[in-house]
Amino acid sequence: MFKAGILVLSDKGAKGEREDKSGQVIKEMISSIGAEVVAYEVLPDEKELIVNKLIAWCDQLGLDIILTSGGTGLSPRDVTPEATAEVVERTIPGIGEAMRAYGLQKTPRAMLSRGISGIRKKTLIINLPGSVKGARESLEAVIPALDHALETLQGRANECGQA
Repeated sequence: MFKAGILVLSDKGAKGEREDKSGQVIKEMISSIGAEVVAYEVLPDEKELIVNKLIAWCDQLGLDIILTSGGTGLSPRDVTPEATAEVVERTIPGIGEAMRAYGLQKTPRAMLSRGISGIRKKTLIINLPGSVKGARESLEAVIPALDHALETLQGRANECGQA
């Protein structure tokens, strides 16, 4: 069982002006890898708030995985990748590359997602798009490798060369 956190970044969602639907889709999908959502929050697109929450969830809660939703686009308020970059100790470029490649099979707009992924201590952080469709498709791209990634971070993985 993996402990998961879902952090939704949305100015309107934080004000209660928009219902979070992407977080619910994420919760349903990650249960397939044995993850239990133990932390969930909707925050506005404020870099310092995002940084502080990611650090707290990694360092204090010791979550295995944090999935963010939103703030990965091109608007001036989209700062999730920058906040994540401040928090992670090592990046995992292949996760973002896989999500964008998978998304490009469905829409050319997938190339506009700036989401990144990385590790802080033993926590995997992945930035997902804020739309339900974008979050679902991005997770579809990476879920097949997530259980192995999390087991590796926890020191429980079998041979990495076995596929």
